[in-house]
Amino acid sequence: MKTKVTKQGDDEARNDLVSLEEIDSEEFGRHIHDEEGQLTLDVYQTDTHLVVIAPVAGVEPDEIDITVSEKEVLTIRGTRQVAKEVMEDNYLCRECFWGAFSRSIVLPEGLDVDEVAATFKRGILKIEIPKLKKEKTKKVEIKKN
Repeated sequence: MKTKVTKQGDDEARNDLVSLEEIDSEEFGRHIHDEEGQLTLDVYQTDTHLVVIAPVAGVEPDEIDITVSEKEVLTIRGTRQVAKEVMEDNYLCRECFWGAFSRSIVLPEGLDVDEVAATFKRGILKIEIPKLKKEKTKKVEIKKN
């Protein structure tokens, strides 16, 4: 699923979710595989950063790949390995996803994508992307001759 991240104050589009089927995946330079699981995300902004939080329990940090494309699409990919093989008939309930997962979000304008930072603590991945500093408008006085 692609998520459109919007600017603060854009209430109409704030929760606008776009499914992968609605987006031409070729546009983002990769093919979407049906067998790939989805990663849940929280995305919020502070005064200085856009922050992405993703719970990735059971995955080591070196098993996660984070990229930002030229089209400013942030993609998180990884694989959650099965700890123990269990025969299908032995499951009473099976809700956990095992295998490859990914999630991409279209980033809003005004971010410094060259300064993306990621941390991993207790199974939670945190990605912080600084906002570009806004240029302040300066009033120019006209000198009288």
